[in-house]
Amino acid sequence: MPDKGPFYITTPIYYVNDKPHIGHTYTTVACDVLARFKRLDGYEVMFLTGTDEHGLKVMQAAEAAGVDPQALTDKVSQNFRDLTLLMNYSNDDFIRTTEERHKKAAQVLWQKIDAAGDLYQDNYGGWYAVRDEAYYTEDELTSSPDGKKIAPSGAECEWVEEESYFFKLSKWQDRLLEFYDKNPDFVAPQTRYNEVKSFVKGGLKDLSLSRTKFDWGVKVPGDDKHVMYVWIDALTNYMTAVGYPDEESESFKKFWPADIHMVGKDILRFHAVYWPAFLMSAGLEVPKKIFAHGWWTIEGEKMSKSLGNVIAPHDLVKRYGVDAARYFMLREVPFGNDGDFSHQAAINRINADLANGIGNLAQRTLSMIYKNCDEQIPQPNELDSVDMKLLLNSKENMLTVVRNNLDELKIHSALEEIIKIVSVADGYVDAQAPWTLRKEDPERMKTVLYVLAEVIRCLGIIMQPITPASADKLLDQLKVPKDERNFEHIDEKYALKPGTKIDKPEGVFPRIVEEEERGVGT
Repeated sequence: MPDKGPFYITTPIYYVNDKPHIGHTYTTVACDVLARFKRLDGYEVMFLTGTDEHGLKVMQAAEAAGVDPQALTDKVSQNFRDLTLLMNYSNDDFIRTTEERHKKAAQVLWQKIDAAGDLYQDNYGGWYAVRDEAYYTEDELTSSPDGKKIAPSGAECEWVEEESYFFKLSKWQDRLLEFYDKNPDFVAPQTRYNEVKSFVKGGLKDLSLSRTKFDWGVKVPGDDKHVMYVWIDALTNYMTAVGYPDEESESFKKFWPADIHMVGKDILRFHAVYWPAFLMSAGLEVPKKIFAHGWWTIEGEKMSKSLGNVIAPHDLVKRYGVDAARYFMLREVPFGNDGDFSHQAAINRINADLANGIGNLAQRTLSMIYKNCDEQIPQPNELDSVDMKLLLNSKENMLTVVRNNLDELKIHSALEEIIKIVSVADGYVDAQAPWTLRKEDPERMKTVLYVLAEVIRCLGIIMQPITPASADKLLDQLKVPKDERNFEHIDEKYALKPGTKIDKPEGVFPRIVEEEERGVGT
């Protein structure tokens, strides 16, 4: 298989003050689909996720639980590591910011920024939201009925005064705007990029980059009284995992700069403003793209513990299965937009696209082959124009359109294209009526069933990044060799071999039965 080069994709590292929820799952599934797709398409992939374990919020959560911060982070970080197994992520590394390799990387980056003359000491006074681990200006805040200052995120802010090291962010305003002009695809979607540019054009103030009122963080080199602001610590993780501070390491030279940082829209400013400024100051390359996706609401309401509507990944898997849950999250909403989760929408989508779509097409095709073709892939006769058109659409055309959509991070559009092929194949079944051909023209029936089996093979290969376990099960039923499942194998020369024995077909995508149908609550 040709080597198309390296591809490096990251999730944000998740904050360890609570358990994973559907938002964390959504981001990582999207990255996992892209990573798996690129591997199957001939790229050498590095896919990173992990946990952000320092900062005041973590320390306060540990104090509230009556445990040491390290003990808390060990416990909660394991929840996120367990999630990688539950949701079948294919990440190549899982990083924790409490690891020694990371502390060393963060301190070296600090020293480089300092050596560039971009750090100075002063006293900080300003509004700080512990929940966001973010500073806000007065004009960004609103007041609650009881007079408390509220950040745009809804987090409460408190006035903080302490000695601090400052980063000369204001110095980088013009250079950031120049960089944005030269790199029109740096941030997506475009509406988010416009927000970033507007923020920077509004004027950048120097950024407080250390804290002295708590010590749960990476120590500032040469000044142990200070710990680094959690965001310069956290952002450095993307380089730590590929070998930084050893810039001459094979891994760093191969994978840095990252191809995509996938983030939620609430942390875009840190990634699209602060992070490139830090890197430019340190003389390091800036990531190629930052993609900020939207948030999920639950049945029309904002997800919150107080409302009791937080959806845990385990609940999704228990109710729908891993692959169906993965599919629904990425198919239901245009990637980048906000989306609303409802169980009814999940049931409808999973049943329509997977159970009644791909699953039904595969089950009835393979069942007819098993029953009417001596339990083996039939020998086709001459293909007519209708057969060839379906096969062409299922091979090069489908792969090209799906690839182009994923390159543009239009994940929902890529999945739409796959389901279109299923719909066309269903129309082909109805028009050809192989159940009628069985009596009237059994040789034509074999051709039709062979064409359909080939379509299913191609669907199985291209569905591997989205529903990996189910796609493997489908390809296993077709007896497709394990080493013939990369995208290059969609090619005709790897087509199914007539005479290959198959086992009795089993359903791949079970239909989700609604609670009312099961008699629950009646």
